[in-house]
Amino acid sequence: MNVERTDELARRARAHAALADVTRLRIMDRLSVSDAAASELGALLDVPSNLLAHHLNVLQDAGLVARQRSEGDGRRTYVTLTRDAVLATNASAGDLRRPRRVLFVCTANTARSHLAAALWRRASPIRVASAGTQPGDRVNERAVAAAARHGLELPDVRPALLEDTARAGDLVITVCDRAHEELRGADWAHWSVPDPVVAGGSRAFDRALDRLAGRVAALAPRFAPAR
Repeated sequence: MNVERTDELARRARAHAALADVTRLRIMDRLSVSDAAASELGALLDVPSNLLAHHLNVLQDAGLVARQRSEGDGRRTYVTLTRDAVLATNASAGDLRRPRRVLFVCTANTARSHLAAALWRRASPIRVASAGTQPGDRVNERAVAAAARHGLELPDVRPALLEDTARAGDLVITVCDRAHEELRGADWAHWSVPDPVVAGGSRAFDRALDRLAGRVAALAPRFAPAR
């Protein structure tokens, strides 16, 4: 057996061993929908902080989760599934209640939320919109270029204020840390995607789009079909 094959089997064995625990499976189930700070996970799952830290370390050592500092509150760190884990832990279709509309929210509504909405339109028949907590003047031109590179259509609209856009029954997903922290738990899920506008350059926008695409691909099939 060659070295690469052996290494791959060892990686898979570590992942399976890490998942052979009810609490860690609960953590993975939650993270399959939403990134979260450790304090949010602990409160949601009712797990003491020291025990939660142990479980997160096991999952990280197995390559299933990663941690990144918040772009808003720098004291906060978000736990997120790795891309491989996002796809591997995707639950079966129909295990979530179908919303009337999905609403993606970031701070300025100039890049990430528009890209997420464009990806959602391609993946799901469920209606979608986007908005910002502090909307900018126009959609970022690099976001438009990134969408074009990946065959996505971005509507030619001005960024919209969340309060003017939100409707009763919306399933709100924040795609930036600042918006999530501003909403203080009012969002249904949070995807901690680094701001490509700050990083600049086409690669940053492609990375953001790639991360959003993985999350959309994992979530969209999980909603029950329309009756």
